Amino acid sequence: MIKLAMEAEANYEVLEENDSQRAVETARTFYPDIIFLDIIMPTMDGGDILSQLRKDSLLRNIPVIFLTASVPKTEVLENKGTIGGNFFLAKPVSAKELIECIEKRIGR
Repeated sequence: MIKLAMEAEANYEVLEENDSQRAVETARTFYPDIIFLDIIMPTMDGGDILSQLRKDSLLRNIPVIFLTASVPKTEVLENKGTIGGNFFLAKPVSAKELIECIEKRIGR
């Protein structure tokens, strides 16, 4: 649903990867402007993937936003959108919130 909204409302090209073990490989191939990660994922969690991204010379500077239902919106708001130095959005999230977040992080 997010993919459809982002492509329709903001004309972004969106690629999703549902296999956490392939996430870094997919990012290297697609080389996105921004990466959204969930925290709780099968096999590896979002923090593990972020760690791998930060160790990769090609990917380390790509902005990463955690998009998750495991952190309540109130906690994200109280911490001004960052927790532990990482940017967070709490699900459910609207297309408008996503677009604003993307534009803020990549400077559009």
